[in-house]
Amino acid sequence: MTKVHYEVLEHDGGWAYKAEGVFSEPFLTKEAALAAAELAAGEQRVSGTSQDIEFEDASGRWHREFEPGTDRPETDVTVK
Repeated sequence: MTKVHYEVLEHDGGWAYKAEGVFSEPFLTKEAALAAAELAAGEQRVSGTSQDIEFEDASGRWHREFEPGTDRPETDVTVK
């Protein structure tokens, strides 16, 4: 199972969370960034609808596969 780690840290003159190398928008307080990170992490764990998906890889090849809506990552949030 995939695990997504959210990290709350000072960033861009305020606070933000970072997941998989990508920063969120800045927040004025650490508490606000933590609340947003916990919300985002929780939403990622929610099951969705099973469906066929199509995507293009880095070499330009298209792929089609079935994505079960129950295949959700584990998530955690830490404050730095």
